Amino acid sequence: MQKRVLGRTKEELSIVGFGGIIVTGESQHDANNYVAEAIDAGVNYFDVAPTYGDAQDKLGPALVGKRKNVFLACKTEDRTKDGSRALLEESLRKLNTDYFDLYQFHAVTTAEDVERILGVNGAMETFIKAKQQGLIKHIGFSAHSEEAAMALMDRFDFDSILFPVNWVNIMNSNFGPKVIARAKEKDMGILALKAMAKTKLEKGAVNKYPKGWYEAIDDKELAMLAYRYTLSQPITAAVPPGDIEHFRWAVEAVQNFKPVSKAEENTLSEKCRGLKSLFPLG
Repeated sequence: MQKRVLGRTKEELSIVGFGGIIVTGESQHDANNYVAEAIDAGVNYFDVAPTYGDAQDKLGPALVGKRKNVFLACKTEDRTKDGSRALLEESLRKLNTDYFDLYQFHAVTTAEDVERILGVNGAMETFIKAKQQGLIKHIGFSAHSEEAAMALMDRFDFDSILFPVNWVNIMNSNFGPKVIARAKEKDMGILALKAMAKTKLEKGAVNKYPKGWYEAIDDKELAMLAYRYTLSQPITAAVPPGDIEHFRWAVEAVQNFKPVSKAEENTLSEKCRGLKSLFPLG
C-alpha cells in the first residue's frame, strides 16, 4: 500500500488508517483477525481513543507482537492536566505499549476547549511532559470545527491534525480547505476523517452503520470514489468509518491509487446536490 510522510515528522504512514472503533464490541477473535487483515493489506497506521467503547481493550491484545511495525495514535478528550495524564496512563496500559507514536487532543470544538487545553493546568502540560518522558513521540489534535482548528494551529506547533475532509462538506459548504491550507503552511501531517460520510442522519432513521453518528455512503462504488477524492487532497492518510465493510472498501479503493479525474469530480458534484453537510455543526 502507498505510504505518505506525516508532515515534518518523517514518519511514513499507510494512506488508509485503521480506526480502532472497528473492533469495538467485537469478539477478541474477530478483533485479532481484523488487525491481522489490515497489516497484511499494508496498513501501519492505527488510531484509537478511550471513548470508542472497548476498542482499547480489544486492540491492545490484537497488536501483541505487532506493535513495533505500526504507527499507533491515541487521543484524550480530557482537557485538564491531571485528567489527561490519568487517561494517557490507562491507554498505555490497555494497549500494551510503552509509548504512542501520536497523542492527540480529541474532538476540539469550542474556543473554551482551546483555552482549557492551553491554559494553566491544562492538558497541554501533560502532553509536553509526556513527550519529554518518551511516552509520546508526536503531538496532534482532532477537531470538527474550523474555528477551533485554526485557533490551535495559531498557538502551538502541532505535528498533525485529524480533521473531516469530505466531498459533500467541501463541495456544498467549502468546509475544510482553509484548515488544510493552514496545516500545510505549517508543514503538519494532515489526517482525514469522514471520507465516506454522506450526510446527516435524519431524525428517526435507522442507521445501517451504528458505529457512526452520521449516514455513511452505502454504495460501494460511490464510497470508493469519495475516499479517493479525500486522498486526492494534500493529506497524509484517511481513516474510513468504523465498520469492517467500509475499511475493506477503502483498502480496495487505494489499490494502484490514482487521484480523481475531473470527470470523477463532476460525478461527485452531481451526487452531492441537495445533501446536507455534516459540518459546520449548529
